[in-house]
Amino acid sequence: MTTLIVTRPRPQCAGWLARLAALGVDAVALPLIDIQPARDPAPARAAWAALAATDLAVFVSPNAVEQFFAHADGAGWPATTLAACVGPGSAQALTAHGVPAGLIVQPAVDAAGLDSEHLWQQLQPRRPWAGARVLLLRGDGGREWLAERLVEAGASVEAVTVYHRAGPRFEAAEQALLDDVLARPQDHVWLFSSAEAVGHLLVHMLAGQRAIATHPRIADAARAAGFSPVVLARPDPEAVTRALKGL
Repeated sequence: MTTLIVTRPRPQCAGWLARLAALGVDAVALPLIDIQPARDPAPARAAWAALAATDLAVFVSPNAVEQFFAHADGAGWPATTLAACVGPGSAQALTAHGVPAGLIVQPAVDAAGLDSEHLWQQLQPRRPWAGARVLLLRGDGGREWLAERLVEAGASVEAVTVYHRAGPRFEAAEQALLDDVLARPQDHVWLFSSAEAVGHLLVHMLAGQRAIATHPRIADAARAAGFSPVVLARPDPEAVTRALKGL
């Protein structure tokens, strides 16, 4: 049986492995990005203090949700603040932290992709954005596309770093797994949800390694690194399972 290598950050791997197992997929975790708290927690705390006066908070990932709520200090989510995200994992994390479903905005269920472009399709008609105050909650750096659209629409956007991304820190068993995957590419398929994760493998020879990517930009990075073939799938276990069967 082909083994799927889940490369998401460690906090997200367990949920993915459980859902993939329920679909009959043999999968193992090899986190390629280490999520750490922001070096300076003051901006996140200030964002919480001003949250009731904020019209929209955009969370770039489940990591952003978890790290931002780590500074909540028991505060509840304001009744007039929208919470936006690009994927179901982030939406589930927001719900788990008590954000009402009616305040969560995400791409449509049948959207062609789960990204900023499809999130904007839902946000743009939601309200007039001129004069709105928006928080962009993310790691250190990232795409500016959605922030640019909001600014063009007249909103004031503040980017707040709530977590820090670092390279992988493999445990002994994980290093042994990596060695096995590189030695037997025919028995494994990589699952990438981040181009940065692909970059952390560039010190290795990757020709012959197969991959599933959850966005065209990630697929391009994987191909440039030597992965072949690389196929696209929405970032949900069901779609990934179908892609794996196709490979």
